This record gives sequence, structure tokens and C-alpha cells, in this order.
Amino acid sequence: MSSHFLLSTAAAAGAPGGAAAGLSFLIPMGLMLLIFWLLVWRPQAQQVKTHRAAIAAVKKGDEVILGGGIRGRVTKLVGDDEAEVEIAPTVRVRVVKSTFTQVVTAASTKPAND
Repeated sequence: MSSHFLLSTAAAAGAPGGAAAGLSFLIPMGLMLLIFWLLVWRPQAQQVKTHRAAIAAVKKGDEVILGGGIRGRVTKLVGDDEAEVEIAPTVRVRVVKSTFTQVVTAASTKPAND
């Protein structure tokens, strides 16, 4: 009889603590996820969005840098997702626009000491 009383008392005492422990775990986890979203995921998504917009705005005559580090000038746009790029005089390659890592503007090609 006394063992039954001790077991029921122990079970009743342990029940409220479990709910509070679960809540105290969720609040810090939620804060960590919010900080991760603000510091990592959101800036990365904005950077991807601006990169896609720059690639979509490429036109004939723009200078681009390809994924392998090759610089060239766009000579022709082929459809929505391809372009012909001149990488040397009389050397033209047809590439997918998603391989453009950077669109070089006239301001970024100026020498630093001018």
C-alpha cells in the first residue's frame, strides 16, 4: 500500500516539470532559428535575387565573367537562357546564361589609381 502511494506521488510531482522543460527548450530554439534567418538565409536570398536580375538584364556588348573565370563580351543572345560570348578575337563560345558569375560594368573596370 505504501509503495503505491509513493509511486503516485512521484508521478504527480514529475508531470508539471515536463511541460515547463519543453517550453524552455522551444523558446531558445525559436530565437536561434530567427537569428539564423536574419543573419544567413535572408541576406543569401537577396544576393541570389540580385544576381538573377543582373543575369536576366544582360544584353549584347556586356562584358561577363563565366564560371571558370573566363572573361568575355556578349555578342549575341540566343533564346532566353543562352548567349554567344567572344572570349578572344574570332573565338566565340555558346554558353548557358546561368554560368555567368558576374556582369562587369564600366565603372568596375576602371583602374584603381584614376
